[in-house]
Amino acid sequence: MNPLDLQTRRGDYRDQTPLPAVIGNDVSGVVVQTGPGADEFRPGDEVWYLAPLFDEHGSYAEFHVADQALVARKPAQLSHTEAAGLALVGMTAWEALVERAQVQPGERVLVHGGAGGVGSVAIQIAAALGTEVVTTARAGDHDFVTGLGADVAIDFSTTDYVPQVAALGGADVVIDTVGGDTLTRSPGALADRGRVVSIVDTPQPQNLLAAWGLNATYHFLFVSPGRAKLDALARLVDQRRLRPVIGAVLPLADIARAHTLLEHGAPVPGRSRPRGKIVISHEI
Repeated sequence: MNPLDLQTRRGDYRDQTPLPAVIGNDVSGVVVQTGPGADEFRPGDEVWYLAPLFDEHGSYAEFHVADQALVARKPAQLSHTEAAGLALVGMTAWEALVERAQVQPGERVLVHGGAGGVGSVAIQIAAALGTEVVTTARAGDHDFVTGLGADVAIDFSTTDYVPQVAALGGADVVIDTVGGDTLTRSPGALADRGRVVSIVDTPQPQNLLAAWGLNATYHFLFVSPGRAKLDALARLVDQRRLRPVIGAVLPLADIARAHTLLEHGAPVPGRSRPRGKIVISHEI
């Protein structure tokens, strides 16, 4: 499950997905049947993929039909639960770091919201690519994010991250998973010719004038499905450099409770919701 599910259910994207609709995008499962021309897979193959966004025939279902061009073979090291929890967040983090920011070994990457779904994967990918990783997270999550590969963790609730990152020499790449005033404040933490990639909506105006003097580049990312990104993630999984973080697993019959858990969280001290992805499984 992803925040996009909540937004779609609320009707935020009713122009793209008229309601009622079957929503959801992450899929991991077993091929039961192939159609004409679908010759790359056979029944029994274990696969994973990201279904097209804003498709009214989503993944909250027992069966799902997909274009084989979007489908990849599931990494053997991952269970279906783990693979489903990695697809969208993993592809988003990969596209942000590799395809948009074109991060290079030795660069410094600032990941906002390192304990979140995309953030926790972005830390791992950035570390695997040979970068220095700085992340913002609450103090209670510092052991978690450093365990994923972050070199420096900054408690955003008590500390201003801008001067701390600037003191390190600035970030070559900033990954914004939190929104708010992050785009406006990022230039203060950027190195010259730095790149900022944001994956969130920015409903309020942002002042980016300070980025002009740095020759900075801003990217706004809404992830696109595709097998190439899945195969890249699978290689990192096989190398044991990437692992999904699963916070809770619920059956399809409890989808309403799963939405409540994702939206409002659980009474866990110091946390508003489970750390990691919430996954719906038919195996329960």
